Amino acid sequence: MQYREYGRSDKETLILLHGGGLSWWNYRECAEKLQDEYHLILPVLDGHAGSDYPFTSIEDNAQEIISFIDENLGGSVLLIAGLSLGAQIALEILAKRQNICSYALIESAAVIPSKITNSLIAPAFGSSYGLIQSRTFAKLQFRSLKIKDDLFEDYYRDTCLIRKEDMIAFMKANTSYALKKETALSKAEIHIFYGEKETGEIRKSANLIHEKIPSSSLTILPGFCHGEFSINHPDQYAAAVRSILQRNNPDSEE
Repeated sequence: MQYREYGRSDKETLILLHGGGLSWWNYRECAEKLQDEYHLILPVLDGHAGSDYPFTSIEDNAQEIISFIDENLGGSVLLIAGLSLGAQIALEILAKRQNICSYALIESAAVIPSKITNSLIAPAFGSSYGLIQSRTFAKLQFRSLKIKDDLFEDYYRDTCLIRKEDMIAFMKANTSYALKKETALSKAEIHIFYGEKETGEIRKSANLIHEKIPSSSLTILPGFCHGEFSINHPDQYAAAVRSILQRNNPDSEE
């Protein structure tokens, strides 16, 4: 697994899992704001620019990260967070290992499979994949994602490096993922976030996760679209992480 690292390794560890089609820079600014207080690991998910394996499944990515935690971080970390595809992988990690983290932050995770959308992915990307090399097309796609302008070069560079097979694979996984019943057995304190302007699928998914894990918290982000919390508002995201971690740990560094 390839990853970027921030902060000192003698601090407690946070793992932040980026969204599909993005990369570690999804959380770069968040990590920079938290690096004096925590040790942060920003993995590059399989099949994405800079990764060392093709994308196979959400389950395989989750197992890879569990193995990394076991081999390098003593078998558990303080917090695991993720956006969209990364949030699905975070949920899968929680389902596979009950005590792998003390806290989890789930942003904009889809957990209600969509057969129709899933069936359209391969033909749609098969016919339009060549357009991703076009800066004009990329800018249109980038604007539709509501990502702030200064991340365009990161987005364009890395999107161009994703193989068609990987893009289809992780998009199909994203639209077919269903919440595992074992997730409710996690020992972690789980915090769910989604934007007020997200699709009905994401809103319904957030409420379903909260329903299946009654001890979880659910926060609606006023005026936010998909992914805006961690990508466009790193100050607010870092503040939310601090609030979650320090609320139950008064000895945490301010």
